[in-house]
Amino acid sequence: MQSIKVELSEQLQSIEIHTLADLHMGDKHCDNKLIQERIRLIQDTENAYCILNGDLMNNATKTSISDSYAEQLTPMQQIGQAVYLLTPIKDKIIAIQSGNHESRTYKKEGIDLTEIMARELGLGDKYSSTGSLIFVRFGWNEKRKRKQWYTLYAIHGSGGGRKEGAKAIRLADMASIVDADIYIHSHTHLPMIMKQGFFRVDTSNSTTNFVNKLFVNTSAMLNYGGYGEAYEFKPSSKDTPVIYMSGTNKHFTAKL
Repeated sequence: MQSIKVELSEQLQSIEIHTLADLHMGDKHCDNKLIQERIRLIQDTENAYCILNGDLMNNATKTSISDSYAEQLTPMQQIGQAVYLLTPIKDKIIAIQSGNHESRTYKKEGIDLTEIMARELGLGDKYSSTGSLIFVRFGWNEKRKRKQWYTLYAIHGSGGGRKEGAKAIRLADMASIVDADIYIHSHTHLPMIMKQGFFRVDTSNSTTNFVNKLFVNTSAMLNYGGYGEAYEFKPSSKDTPVIYMSGTNKHFTAKL
């Protein structure tokens, strides 16, 4: 598990966290226009930051479920496309995780496409082949006389099943791995937001504090068709949650 520290300005009253995941660049059903719109929104929003959470590239191989003969771009071209599109927001990217589509090449040849992309962007220190525990500090909490801080755990994810309940369980299970404020999961292509209560141990005062935990599952940038249709998966919404965090007190939420 990669630990990433993100120190932002004390002048920020709030920030937005956008997640780009399951873009599947190179797939003929990839919604390239929507991807560009979302990147442009992040670029144009001063307090917006971004997490890349895997499967940015479709990376169809001859032995994978995806159809390698129907790809619009080769895997090498997909890396180039990702770097080209993400370069305008590279200073806003706070963490990068690999996905199962990129891992196809690593499992066969030991070559990590996401790590190559991260290095091309100059963000090798933000990369994790698994998950990242992200410590974000910004703004100013006047009551505590310090920057406001949050912890986020992000991972591309795996499994999930076909039904919504199974996907929700995969998302909620993240809390059994590490204690964090916010959990970000992708892979299952079902946009979802939920909160749970939790008693967090305060060892310095020998007590507990009741807190909320936020769980976010992100969508995919795919139009319906391909192996999703062939294997009778449901069409997925392309709307994806955006996380909003206050810089003056511990308050966070997400909206679709």
